[in-house]
Amino acid sequence: MIDVILGDCIEKLKSAQDESIDLIIADPPYNVGKDYGNGSDRQEFDEYISFTKAWLNECYRVLKSSGTIYIFVGFRYISYLFQILERDLKMNFVNWISWHYTQGIGKTKGFSPRHDDILMFTKSSNYKFNLDDIRIPQKYYRKINNMRGANPGDVWEISHIHYCQKNRQEHPTQKPEALIERMVLASSDENDIVLDPFAGSGTTLRVCQQLNRNAIGIELNSVYVEQIHERLRQRFEGFDSIDERMLRVPNDLNDVIIRKEYIENHIKWFLKNHPDRIESFMEDVREKYRAKNVVTYDLFEAIPTV
Repeated sequence: MIDVILGDCIEKLKSAQDESIDLIIADPPYNVGKDYGNGSDRQEFDEYISFTKAWLNECYRVLKSSGTIYIFVGFRYISYLFQILERDLKMNFVNWISWHYTQGIGKTKGFSPRHDDILMFTKSSNYKFNLDDIRIPQKYYRKINNMRGANPGDVWEISHIHYCQKNRQEHPTQKPEALIERMVLASSDENDIVLDPFAGSGTTLRVCQQLNRNAIGIELNSVYVEQIHERLRQRFEGFDSIDERMLRVPNDLNDVIIRKEYIENHIKWFLKNHPDRIESFMEDVREKYRAKNVVTYDLFEAIPTV
């Protein structure tokens, strides 16, 4: 079930049941003057803080005791929002994630921004975290390594969705699907309910649609609601972005049997939501092991159905 609701999230959430949501992914206005067609990003300081407290209180109420909330936060207000979550709502702080992107706002005085902050809080210390679903490939093959992969860490380097990309929506702050993919996989299971109180371009809903999660998106702008519906109808060919480490080909896969087994697993573990990246990954495998004069085989025979 993917439900798109037109309206103000504070008002719409008042009709939702207590502790009915497994995961919340929120990308609220940063109050920096972006044009969302409704003036929501141009509030006075006190008005913005009151607005933030109101929507967070509703999110806290509907979140399950085992649930998690991820919040994209503008740097000007992050300290205030952190205080609301930790001191006012008594939530459990887990991570301060930095999303590092390769291009940002140019500045001639001061350093140009190249990251966004994402706060991860849970309602209790007993929360869901599926590490195996979000691991990244190891740099080297070693028998002592967990070849299922490593923890991705709290710095996520994923490119913006540039305006030239075919998946780019008419929205000023569209987030890459790879960001949301990691959050959804880490903090929910199939058939769980995910809430996005500021649905925007519909990225969270699109990701949940492909990962077999139920999702509720609330959006104030009717134009964006129509765009979300259209996006959900589009054919899926792979998420629009990826952590480039997912394409990492481990060194020292010199044994042909081990290499074949690993490549099959790599595609299943790391690329199952990115079928459009498999061919380039396989070319990298061929190039690396051809250069090492290692006996090879038709690696494409190793590609499982995804």
